[in-house]
Amino acid sequence: MHQTAGLAALVVAFFLGARRDKSKPPHNPGYVMLGAAMLWVGWFGFNAGSQLSVSGAAGMTLVVTHISAATASLSWALWERIKYGKSSMVGLVTGTIAGLASITPASGSVTPMEAMLIGAIAGVLTQEMCHVVKNVLKIDDTLDVFAVHGVGGIFGTLMIAVFGGATWMAQITTLGVVAVYTIVVSTVIVLVVKLVFPIRVSEEEEFDGLDISAHGERAYDHSS
Repeated sequence: MHQTAGLAALVVAFFLGARRDKSKPPHNPGYVMLGAAMLWVGWFGFNAGSQLSVSGAAGMTLVVTHISAATASLSWALWERIKYGKSSMVGLVTGTIAGLASITPASGSVTPMEAMLIGAIAGVLTQEMCHVVKNVLKIDDTLDVFAVHGVGGIFGTLMIAVFGGATWMAQITTLGVVAVYTIVVSTVIVLVVKLVFPIRVSEEEEFDGLDISAHGERAYDHSS
């Protein structure tokens, strides 16, 4: 799921093109943290609920999900501090999502220590992939969907084979099939949509901001 979401986002971002102003930071780190906190709690139902039972297996799935997310949060923040001298809140919660995405494929088949290792690596790996996508591939994936969800999901899928929960052939074949299907279908969808209507707003609408141009309201109206 995370692999296909990440690849689809990468395809759409490629065809959509970069924003004209890529320097804008997240407008409200507090809301980012709040949203990530709600997502973290919801992820327990997503992963543990996949066991379809109230059992020890469901409990272990919940535990390893939490451990991976917490560890990836810390490893992202630590790596950010090593590289830039500071750790950011937005970075920390991005690490949280990386840990959640990475553990999801393996959540039913790993131990707490294995989950900690997955989270520790995921926080650093996905952060570096954010740099690769934006600065090497020059694709403006604004929310880092491919680097965090896509790469995290692929990494977690491969870690099942590393820990002996599946064969390498099965994992690599599955990843390959899903990748080809996602890239082809996403490309077709984007090209068909482009034939019907433009997929980008105008330069003027982008300058005014999509809150006003698309919805007719501002997120923060301090004069009211």
